[in-house]
Amino acid sequence: MAKEETIDTMVLGAGGGGYPAAFRLAGAGRSVVMADPIGNLGGDCLAEGCVPSKTVREASLARTWPEKYPLFGLRGTKPEIDWRRVLAHKDRVQNLRYAQHRAQIEASTLVFLKGQARILDDQKVEVTTDHGDLLRYHAKQIIVATGSRPHILPIPGAELAVTSHHFFRLGADLPFPRRLVAIGGGYIGLETASMLQNLGAEATVLEATGQILPGVDPEIARFLHEALARRLRILVDAKVTAIERGAAGDLLVRYERAGEATSIAADCVLMATGREPVVPEGMSNLGFATGEKIAVDDRLRTKHAHIYAPGDINGRSMLFHSAVYQSLVAADDILSEGRGNKTVDFQSVPFTVFTEPEVAWVGQTEAEAARENLATVASTYSYRTDTRAQIFDEDGFLKLVFDKKTGSLIGAQIAGIEAAQLIAPLALAVRSGTTAETLSYMAFPHPMISEGINHAARAVGL
Repeated sequence: MAKEETIDTMVLGAGGGGYPAAFRLAGAGRSVVMADPIGNLGGDCLAEGCVPSKTVREASLARTWPEKYPLFGLRGTKPEIDWRRVLAHKDRVQNLRYAQHRAQIEASTLVFLKGQARILDDQKVEVTTDHGDLLRYHAKQIIVATGSRPHILPIPGAELAVTSHHFFRLGADLPFPRRLVAIGGGYIGLETASMLQNLGAEATVLEATGQILPGVDPEIARFLHEALARRLRILVDAKVTAIERGAAGDLLVRYERAGEATSIAADCVLMATGREPVVPEGMSNLGFATGEKIAVDDRLRTKHAHIYAPGDINGRSMLFHSAVYQSLVAADDILSEGRGNKTVDFQSVPFTVFTEPEVAWVGQTEAEAARENLATVASTYSYRTDTRAQIFDEDGFLKLVFDKKTGSLIGAQIAGIEAAQLIAPLALAVRSGTTAETLSYMAFPHPMISEGINHAARAVGL
């Protein structure tokens, strides 16, 4: 029988929702044990998500630079792609990050275990390590941060598709797909199709709903659809019914659209139909449904006040940077014994889609505010009038939404170059309730896209 050890906090998962809290608590002198099946920090973000995918994306963007040569009076040819070297660079970045994380672990007092955790009751967790050891812990608090995994569409032939795991995991050896079909027009499908097309693939995106990026502000979705459609094939209202192996060895994706059944051939089919929470074994013992999101309050507490669920598992904001933020709030609540003032403001968490062009948003749209009977004033700054956008001959827009009564910024949407960078200060402005007047009287660098914040804020007249 496993020996039971009493500790302060047990952390399940070493991704963004787990390790920030673990380090924060261990640094404060608490006894902390963290268990994760991958055996290093970063979760899926580093293992097969944000970091490796953006490394490949940068390679795809570098390959397109010659397309701008004529604009600047330059001449040259587009480089050929060496897919194996692209993946080798991705692996190098992942290994570099893993080495940094190992150094963090070694410098900390927390106990880190590579293994599978199972919840026995509301204070007991059992871990089966990679070496076959069975360890049991009695913890005052439990942080469940086991993340998420790709959702697989329940259709015939689904096993013939790949997920982001196959493309971006460490040591990935998937051949370069000359013909890619992405099932799902969310951020994963769009980003992957965008970067692979830049690298030379023919890419098609099939989205079941009426717009790409379902649920996102229609103006943002429409801009991105029109921009991507210049080089990708994008079909909305296309419901995939099956994937089959063709006679020539390729794949056939069958789908229905406008009442007609048709198919498209591909070398590779990407299943990008969202992500679902990974609920650890034993959570049903505590009254949680297997496979469902775990409900939390603004301090990440579940219905059991000493059990926390930050990150993808709660489904509120399935992003790495959001998980880190949530993890730190959970740690603060533990250290303050519930008397602290740190809470999660999900409205101020920015979302970026790393396509080419980029789009990003934070806070509320005009429509969302209207549903809450909140009077707003909005202003849109067109990239057509922006100096930097003119230099690069790029289109786009920046839209700011203000509370009409207080003048505070409550939302922002950006479409076009540098959206991913520009959304960060606007997220801070939403979080801090910065007013249109304050933004109007800020000096932003010239000639940069950020000047659009000034222009949009001044235009509302608050």
